[in-house]
Amino acid sequence: MAETVERLVTNETPLPLGAYPKLVTRDMDVAGIDQIEVYRAHGGYAALAKALGQFQPDDLVEEVKRSGLRGRGGAGFATGLKWSFLPKESARPRYLCVNCDESEPGTFKDRMIMELNPHLLVEGTIIAAYATKVHHAFLYIRGELPFAMRQVERAVREARAAGLIGSDILGSGFDLEITVSRGAGAYICGEESALMESLEGKRGYPRLKPPFPAVVGLYGGPTVINNTETIATLPRIVELGAETYAAYGTEKSKGTRIYCLSGHVNRPGNYELPLGTPLRTLIEDFGGGVRGGKRLKAVIPGGSSTPFLTTEHLDVPLDYEAVLAAGSMLGSGGVIVLDEDTCIVGAVLRMTEFYRDESCGKCTPCREGTFWLVQLLERLEEGHGRESDLDLLNDICDNIAGKSFCPLGDAATSCIVSSIKLFRDEYLHHVRAHACLVGPKASRTDATLEKLAHHG
Repeated sequence: MAETVERLVTNETPLPLGAYPKLVTRDMDVAGIDQIEVYRAHGGYAALAKALGQFQPDDLVEEVKRSGLRGRGGAGFATGLKWSFLPKESARPRYLCVNCDESEPGTFKDRMIMELNPHLLVEGTIIAAYATKVHHAFLYIRGELPFAMRQVERAVREARAAGLIGSDILGSGFDLEITVSRGAGAYICGEESALMESLEGKRGYPRLKPPFPAVVGLYGGPTVINNTETIATLPRIVELGAETYAAYGTEKSKGTRIYCLSGHVNRPGNYELPLGTPLRTLIEDFGGGVRGGKRLKAVIPGGSSTPFLTTEHLDVPLDYEAVLAAGSMLGSGGVIVLDEDTCIVGAVLRMTEFYRDESCGKCTPCREGTFWLVQLLERLEEGHGRESDLDLLNDICDNIAGKSFCPLGDAATSCIVSSIKLFRDEYLHHVRAHACLVGPKASRTDATLEKLAHHG
């Protein structure tokens, strides 16, 4: 183990594909692992017993800090540090919210965890609650994931029947209740304050911050909010120890994470790799390369809310710092591959339509700006655009990003700004040729162009 870890830290590649470690996804292929008997037979809930028996809550927070675990939902904030923001004393109860509202386009790792190994999530939830001195935890699951909802609900029932949820868990004196809540399918509820509003029975609008959830959160009490994958990693950290876990990855981006590989690749799917693994390794070695033997055109490394990368970035290590230095963000780990036949303008239009439809409408920049962005992109895509539209798009994005009530506004603009920067010539081709540069709309006939000219 030590030799393998050392090689991964120093990024000596390539390793045989089977040599890459699996921590969170280790038991995903075990038949019946979603049943508590099978889960426990494979070591399940042993980490919980270790946490309750060998750690005081504050010591467990320090252990997570030493592990270097960072949030796997998108922001990449240090998990243990986030926990330490909770006030030492509070007149109101503390709460833990597990954000299972996986809604970022291109991301599907949390769904896999909930559907295939829900007890890993439940065990991680109990460990997190113990560390943060919480006695009521909420699992907020996306409405479009009914099977995941049923799996997690059953796992919670089984854990409660086994005495792992409720009073005096494993004789430790620690009490915890877990409530499973189903969202209504709003992208905005992936934002932590909108999630809490939804849990309280209100419309999923983001809250003004400060105050931050650690001080005034769910029902006005101090609240910690973590992503599904983040929580599911905790049993492995307790099991292995912080130092062993931290040996994977890079100096500042420690451990492994699950990358959701989709788009124009031969083998799309979820791949757990050490942070710092090159983008090329994920796409070519694990994903089998670009589908149909075509050339790669662009990659979105962290879900559709993150800026584009191109072929020149294939050797960028997939860690928070390196991807940021390359001009994008690691985000949720949703790696979307686009081949040479992809019309960038059409792809950006489709993504922007998503953010327009998912805007909650609370603030003017996002509510009005996303509609305007879609109108301009539609005009460009259909051959009616002007060169000045590119500057207008950038100007609108500048008036949305950083000026809307929550990060949804930023998410809606990143693909537009980065695509104009990297693929400006393709936008200009739409203006000058009234057609796409590549793809099915690239070779329009004169009759088609005449029809477009009279388009209302």
